[in-house]
Amino acid sequence: MTPSKLASLLSLLLIPALALPEAATAASTPRDPHSYSRPDQVAVKHIHLELIVDFKSHQLKGTAALTLDRRDKSVNELWLDARDLTIQGAELDEGKKASFEMGKSDPLFGRYLKILLEPDTKIVTIDYLTSPQAGALQWLTPAQTAGKKHPFLFSQSQSIQARTWVPCQDTPSVRFTYSAQLRVPPDLLAVMSAENPIARSADGVYQFKMPQPIPSYLLALAVGDLEFKSLGGRTGVYAEPATLAKAAWELEETEQMIPVVEKLYGPYRWGRYDILVLPPSFPYGGMENPRLTFATPTILAGDRSLTSLVAHELAHSWSGNLVTN
Repeated sequence: MTPSKLASLLSLLLIPALALPEAATAASTPRDPHSYSRPDQVAVKHIHLELIVDFKSHQLKGTAALTLDRRDKSVNELWLDARDLTIQGAELDEGKKASFEMGKSDPLFGRYLKILLEPDTKIVTIDYLTSPQAGALQWLTPAQTAGKKHPFLFSQSQSIQARTWVPCQDTPSVRFTYSAQLRVPPDLLAVMSAENPIARSADGVYQFKMPQPIPSYLLALAVGDLEFKSLGGRTGVYAEPATLAKAAWELEETEQMIPVVEKLYGPYRWGRYDILVLPPSFPYGGMENPRLTFATPTILAGDRSLTSLVAHELAHSWSGNLVTN
């Protein structure tokens, strides 16, 4: 694909990014009707996850530590979204037990999780379990993968499914940084929409960091029999070993796309742009998770004819991931 053709394609695929007027603030922005959260009062600005990935029970187990922005000093409640989560407890800052309340369950929106704060509370840590039927989490059997040997997990948080695996303010009006520690079976690799490893850890423990603020729908993880191949200085591909060589050939032009779109819309601000080619059960063409686009293996046509999907998801690094949802 020539640079001029690619530029034309990106111009068509990139939805114009609209920013709020300067006068619009958190306090004056209407509340998201799809979220129980009240970020105009107390907002989450960072999440640290420590989770065990349990393929036997099809659950994530662990904690989410939320760093708060106390926007309204008179408010002593943190409102979060939770759907099909078992909340085992909550703590304020360094170990003080927190009182919390969960609302009546709605099949689409889940329940509110309201945690009482003290005047100087900065961090709330929530101990929880996900449901085996969590809407965002897809647990695949080995038979559903390309390699047929190992299970696979991937998430799809868009549009309001992040609340099914992390208690959070599940609205695009809230952006937060995050970090995570995942424990997975040692024969599998874990990746997230964050700074990622390129090799397996002997003990199955992986650390992640996302220093740029993102909305909840861009929280993502995948765990499986994955390997990595570089495509250039800022790009690479993750895939199952049986698929990796084919995927790397098909996506070879990805590195060339970034400077073309930078000329159109400004610097790429996410560090790396890698692609995860998922097993066939992935229900979308692609998902623009920052730093790690999730892609269907159906784009591996053998002639690079379907890689316009990559241009589309790359364009979301500007329109969507940086500005608006």
